[in-house]
Amino acid sequence: MARSNKQTHGHPGRTLMALFGLILVLGGIIAAQVAWADGSWKPQLGLDLEGGTQIVLQPVTSGGQTVTGEALDQSVDIIRARVDGSGVGEAEITTEGGRNIVVAVPGKVSPEQRRLITQSSQLRFRAVLDAAPVQPIATPTSTATGGATPTSTATASPSAKASGTKTASPSATKSQDKSGLPQALLKAGGTTSPTASPAPKPSASPTDASDPNWVTPQLQKQFDDLSCTDTSKLQGSTDDPKKPLVTCSSDHREKYVLGPVELDGTDIKSATAGLQQLQNGGTSNTWEIQLAFKNAGTKKFSDVTERLAGFPQTDPRNRFAIVLDGLSISAPTTNEPITGGTASITGNFTQQSAMELANQLKYGALPLSFKMQTEEEISPLLGKEQLQKGLLAGLIGLVLVVIYSLFQYRALGFVTVASLGIASLITYETIVILGNSAGLRLSLAGITGLIVSIGVTADSFIVYFERVRDEVREGRSLRSAVQTGWRRARRTILAADGINFLAAVVLYVLAAGGVRGFAYTLGLATLIDVIVVIMFTHPLLTLLAGTQFFGQGHKWSGLDPERLGAGMSIGVKANVGTIASRRAAAGATTRQDA
Repeated sequence: MARSNKQTHGHPGRTLMALFGLILVLGGIIAAQVAWADGSWKPQLGLDLEGGTQIVLQPVTSGGQTVTGEALDQSVDIIRARVDGSGVGEAEITTEGGRNIVVAVPGKVSPEQRRLITQSSQLRFRAVLDAAPVQPIATPTSTATGGATPTSTATASPSAKASGTKTASPSATKSQDKSGLPQALLKAGGTTSPTASPAPKPSASPTDASDPNWVTPQLQKQFDDLSCTDTSKLQGSTDDPKKPLVTCSSDHREKYVLGPVELDGTDIKSATAGLQQLQNGGTSNTWEIQLAFKNAGTKKFSDVTERLAGFPQTDPRNRFAIVLDGLSISAPTTNEPITGGTASITGNFTQQSAMELANQLKYGALPLSFKMQTEEEISPLLGKEQLQKGLLAGLIGLVLVVIYSLFQYRALGFVTVASLGIASLITYETIVILGNSAGLRLSLAGITGLIVSIGVTADSFIVYFERVRDEVREGRSLRSAVQTGWRRARRTILAADGINFLAAVVLYVLAAGGVRGFAYTLGLATLIDVIVVIMFTHPLLTLLAGTQFFGQGHKWSGLDPERLGAGMSIGVKANVGTIASRRAAAGATTRQDA
């Protein structure tokens, strides 16, 4: 009998301890964020409640480029995705005067946010016409590869490698250009590549992007005079993609003369950051950005690497510079054609810098380049008074729910109060953690979502309590009523919360700005409601069912059988009442027969 009871009722005490452990873990995470990650114990507030910084971006055009409304709208979408990629940072990005873009960010703008806002992140691929070191270096700082290999080489996609990967010889791997700099290699994988075409002969007018006739005397002088000590004037994508470019590497150690653009960011299908995979299936400590090209980009990249592979290993023209915002982030040597449509960028990346670069490339190249026109602080749009009114509205709603619960369910209503308190605590800790780690900021719309969630949470308790009371009305003992009522109520609660969560997801995906904040907090509170009902409300009621006050149906417990109209008691009293009624019915039948 004890074993059956154990299986039926489970371990409510263990479940409650697990919930309290979860609360302590969340509090520990916040403490760690405060101690080591410059976090806060308070939720981050949105632009309408805290104020922030406003940056005005002015487009920079070259070569007769015009600023169109379509280009501005596309730029707004990309900048919004960069600055507020999670959709809950409450940043506002709008256009001004049909030309400028206004970016309003809550709080102070961090250096990372400023780079995300101002950088155009246009990725361009240019052939190297000439290269020279600015200062001696021992190893290259960044390399480009075409697959997940531990060496500084390029391979094709993993599927292609299965058919047999060609490896570079040691002499090629350690090759140097005429500047004496060791270079990384671009190496193809998979099936044997076609023989590379011979290098084109110089002519009066350039025949391709690798033709040295692109280098005019003026361009040569600009290259010779370049020191790379200050690259601020070079950074930016205002260069003409149809003309050669004189620039530096992003680490200021090498300078280049580059040919016209042959591929750009629009040819990239995806960009992801991760640790480089080794050939034996393990993972190295090197961070890389994996690039996958679209169909057109794959053909372009294949044609270019096939041409560059025909140059001698000592010729800088076999190198292919990857230019981001006007500076070369990598200029690897091409060993053989890459036809698989995948490549990777490796180098001195940290996890943060690799993910930042991948995000910039993932959100695409801006159709326009911008420079920062003004930056100024802005005051809160609504202020503390509106915040106080919003919190007051939530407090009034909470008090009304508590009064209704106590009036309708009496002592059982305190279970509702305790459940709401636990839900509020978990919600607060979660919002603080997300604010410190994911940039979640609470605007009035987000606070509204939390206020609405009070009703959602109360609905779950009402459904459960009414199911239990229905079982009591049918004459079940309270222990049995709690378990049977939970099995029936659980389906209803999960279905209702599932619909609420689905509505929040749809609203979050389709909406923008403050509405997304409302949807986010509503969905978050709905998930927490499920956790609290399963891990707190039900176990607590299971424990209370074993007490004398609730188990024997005290008139103030909210489970009084007479008040519920059951017509019989619960527990032992129910059995006695049932036997007495059966005996009375049997006596009446005997008298009638007589």
